[in-house]
Amino acid sequence: VLDCHTAHIACKFAELQSKIDRRTGKVLEENPKMVKSGDASMVRLVPSKPMCVEPFASYAPLGRFAVRDMRQTVAVGVIKEVTKAEPGQGKVTKSAMKANKK
Repeated sequence: VLDCHTAHIACKFAELQSKIDRRTGKVLEENPKMVKSGDASMVRLVPSKPMCVEPFASYAPLGRFAVRDMRQTVAVGVIKEVTKAEPGQGKVTKSAMKANKK
């Protein structure tokens, strides 16, 4: 479960992009198989439902997150980049469909 601000949404770790040196920020390994406790990495997360987040550089409170498993914090981090979904994707309620017809 990804906790960001007040949202608690299940997410998939789509890919581990790179392992990073914590002090210098330089890439140590591209596409690592795994990361261990204490490692820093860049990962791509895909939420199961739409959620409201912002890159940390744009708006810090919506740019921090924690990953929890069975109420134990497994990872913390900041959001570097957001891929926004196209409007109209996902569920459309009946009231929204009626409003679009008018």
